[in-house]
Amino acid sequence: MIEAVAAVMLVSLIAYCVLAGADFGGGVWDLLATGPRAERQRRLADDAIAPVWEANHVWLILIVVLLFTGFPRAFAAASIGLHVPLTLMLLGIVLRGSAWAFRRYGGRARWGRIFAVASATTPIFLGSALGAITSGALRAGPDGAPELGFFRPWLAPFPLAVGAFALALFAYLAAVYLAVEAADPELRDDFRARAIVSAVVVGACALAAGLLTPPGAGHFRETLLRSPWSWPLQLATGAAAMGALWALFTRRFRTARALAVVQVALIVGGWGAAQRPYLIAPDLTLQGAAAPEPTLRLLLLALAIGSVVLFPSLWWLFRVFKRA
Repeated sequence: MIEAVAAVMLVSLIAYCVLAGADFGGGVWDLLATGPRAERQRRLADDAIAPVWEANHVWLILIVVLLFTGFPRAFAAASIGLHVPLTLMLLGIVLRGSAWAFRRYGGRARWGRIFAVASATTPIFLGSALGAITSGALRAGPDGAPELGFFRPWLAPFPLAVGAFALALFAYLAAVYLAVEAADPELRDDFRARAIVSAVVVGACALAAGLLTPPGAGHFRETLLRSPWSWPLQLATGAAAMGALWALFTRRFRTARALAVVQVALIVGGWGAAQRPYLIAPDLTLQGAAAPEPTLRLLLLALAIGSVVLFPSLWWLFRVFKRA
């Protein structure tokens, strides 16, 4: 049951990155919109986000509920030790959602800037929190207070590199998605070019994060490099990345979208597999942080019941608004 709850959390994180991550990326391209088609680029991103951005946050809510209920010790350690980046991330989510709504009813320039800046900064805080969890720097004392303070675990080279990687990955996803959704050939070419450039930036950020991996993340690094599954996973990730680039160059946009989704899913899934058996390295394992068995059993039952409502609803939402 412990492994099952952890697996659902990882799948939810993958879904959040693939779906909501592209929403954040759309805000990045809103911020970077330039040239004579800048306003049309912003309008395309707006129209793409509009039907689904609220629904996409269901995956983040699910992660928080599962962590709080299924692994309360890990939730306590993360919410105390990483309360600064997590609070900033929450503020970014609220600001971007509010600004996006307000700018549709007036004050487009002012609220548009808030929306774009919040979209560009929130993924950095998300990635920095995940990097701190992996780095081994998040160490909690007996009273629950972080031993290294509230800033050092995440304001370090490796967590910030992971934050930059998350931002680049989300911008890449958004550019690929928008290239598919653009009916105007000129807009399609704009986002095709941005997708290709951001794919290169994703590779550079991944290399930087790998080079900056600290000694405290030794288990993560060794598992990612030496496990029997690691090299097939990395080869598959590389193949998906190169395939997406090839599809972009040859203008097979739906193929590029599918391969970009596979690429991101493999990256996030590989991170989760390399973390195992830790939730927060090196102190809290899945077994050590798990709730009692009756709680886990009821949690899995609630998940099974909720999925009967959730998945058909999401399927219908995307079928109606995202036929492309």
